[in-house]
Amino acid sequence: MNIRTKLTLRFIAITAIILISGLLMIYIFSAAYRQDEFYTRLQNKAINTATLFIDVDEVNTALLTKIEKDNPINLPSETILIYNAKDSLLFATGAVQAVTVTDSMLSAVRTEDEIRSLEGEHEVLGFVFTGKRGKFVIIAAAIDIYGHKKLKNLLIILMSVFGVSVIVVTITAWLYAGKALQPIANVVNQVSKISISSLDKRLDEGNGSDEIAKLSHTFNDMLIRLESSFLTQKNFIANASHELRTPLTSITGQLEVTLLNERSPEKYKQVILSVLEDIKSLNLLSNKLLLLAQSSMEERERKMQPIRIDEVIWQAKEELLKYQEQYIVNVNLDETLDDEQHLTIIADEQLIKTAVTNMMENSCKYADDHRCEINISPSKGGVKITFVDNGIGIPHDELQKIFEPFFRGSNTLGYRGHGIGLSMVRRILLLHKGSIAIASEVNKGTTIAITLPCIG
Repeated sequence: MNIRTKLTLRFIAITAIILISGLLMIYIFSAAYRQDEFYTRLQNKAINTATLFIDVDEVNTALLTKIEKDNPINLPSETILIYNAKDSLLFATGAVQAVTVTDSMLSAVRTEDEIRSLEGEHEVLGFVFTGKRGKFVIIAAAIDIYGHKKLKNLLIILMSVFGVSVIVVTITAWLYAGKALQPIANVVNQVSKISISSLDKRLDEGNGSDEIAKLSHTFNDMLIRLESSFLTQKNFIANASHELRTPLTSITGQLEVTLLNERSPEKYKQVILSVLEDIKSLNLLSNKLLLLAQSSMEERERKMQPIRIDEVIWQAKEELLKYQEQYIVNVNLDETLDDEQHLTIIADEQLIKTAVTNMMENSCKYADDHRCEINISPSKGGVKITFVDNGIGIPHDELQKIFEPFFRGSNTLGYRGHGIGLSMVRRILLLHKGSIAIASEVNKGTTIAITLPCIG
């Protein structure tokens, strides 16, 4: 069942409940009013008859019977019975057998002054009448033919109103639901036209203020992220393929050339060493690609725990200097950082160490003196680590692209690398709710500051 049908049925159900409640109240109040009005008429008629019989001396039983027989204001099937204090029947008019009068009934009338009951189609009224000659019990009964006809006609009218109202509400609700859901249908129609090859399309956000506009805006934001993700993935695959193909092509070429002719052991050794170097480069690239993938993992897949950032930096320094002995890394700790909590962060230790190592390596690699100065200082709500070098720097127009995967500066052609490091560092920092800022000047050096939230 679609939403339009559900909305229509709900409109019908709500309207039906309201109509039934309202019409039922009208019918119940009308029925009660008819009954009260009929009993009032019946009582007035009985009082007139009793007054003539009891208080008017000139009217006897025979005359009153004749008057009542030809009275045009008599009620349908009217019966009037008059009893004295001894429960003796003094006067009767109409079909006496239509009403069953018992001693208990007469006693109840004297006790309660008035009773009402229903015998078949007859509505019976008993009350005490006080005349010149004392108190009498009057029992009157009649059939409210016209009242019941009016009530029946009212019921037909109410049912007709209900039926017509439900039909009108059904049509109105169907049209209204269709109009209300039209923007959603438009969104569905627009979304159905978007494929993997047309992620640049965007949904019409309309007036920009209602819920559908917000939905379209949210979907457009998702499309922007998807487009960016697909483009990044496409570029990543292309660049990764190129980076992987370069050492593989070199290895293949060297081996093929070597196999063309017999070589001396020395030549074979040179080829093997060259191939080994390419394999190391390939292995390094594979490790970086793996780390880049790990930096994109969801938080639940990472091992987050409290770690001291200064200890991680010292460990990274020791590991870097083991295979790059010519590098010089100086770590400076701000004196105001005397609280351990200001140096403790919640992080994946391996990823943070990878990011720090990459920053150290870049600073040393691109500087003639292979020196990197690291300053650890407090920051608002976190800890700030600054990496400073006096290397080749980054051209100003390339600073915005420096964090793109596989992007390398135009002045780095003479240096080994793949352009993965800073992209990986940025992803790792984003995963840890950190930030990175870079300032650089060609041939003067680069300063990169990263900030991570601490627990203190």
